Amino acid sequence: MTLSDGTCVLPQHIGIIMDGNGRWAKKRGMPRKLGHREGAAVFKRITDICNEIGIKYLTFYAFSTENRKRPEDEKNALMDLFDKYLTDVWEQVDKNVKLVFLGDKSYFSPSLREKMIRIEDESRSHIGMTLMIAMNYGGRDDIIYAAKKTAELVSSGYMKTEEITEDTFSDMLYTAGAPDVDLMIRTGGEYRLSNFLIWQCAYAEFYFTDVLWPDFDKAELDKALDSFASRKRRFGGV
Repeated sequence: MTLSDGTCVLPQHIGIIMDGNGRWAKKRGMPRKLGHREGAAVFKRITDICNEIGIKYLTFYAFSTENRKRPEDEKNALMDLFDKYLTDVWEQVDKNVKLVFLGDKSYFSPSLREKMIRIEDESRSHIGMTLMIAMNYGGRDDIIYAAKKTAELVSSGYMKTEEITEDTFSDMLYTAGAPDVDLMIRTGGEYRLSNFLIWQCAYAEFYFTDVLWPDFDKAELDKALDSFASRKRRFGGV
């Protein structure tokens, strides 16, 4: 993350696709849910590290709209883990961190949904790192969500069609108020976005690693940050 001239280059917004929990557990003869449990612990450690080094926005892909197709026992285990871990994170995280949940909350149980809303409300005024957790989230669903909100504003007379720009549309997304992703990290050896932040990653730098998420640590994060620091970001220019 430091160039040869000593300049420190950090991304403002990091997105992370935490892939490989199930495969990590399978390699060890464990149930998949134990892989998710270990992955949740890594989530906490990486969040703490990013906060300490000065990352302003950090977004994790925790549960996608496509994940709803998984076996019921695995989904139930994930919901139980989310419920417990949200409590742990809220109790242990730096009290200046702002938490935001991206996606359609109506999918979740009333108790989990209430907990998510309460955490968002209680951290809304925090001015430290913004931690965003995508739960029941899909990039295409995000764009449809924003398009419907924009259409409602136009039809009700609060917005004119000529006022629709990239900036105003971005303000309708689940990530409203956050900058676009600078660095997208995906673990587990896959090389795709899998419907994650597809609008917000228009000019993101991508870093793919074969390391499974439960094995991702500070050394692996440093590799991703060093790779980002070495790249020339032209945003379509020369």
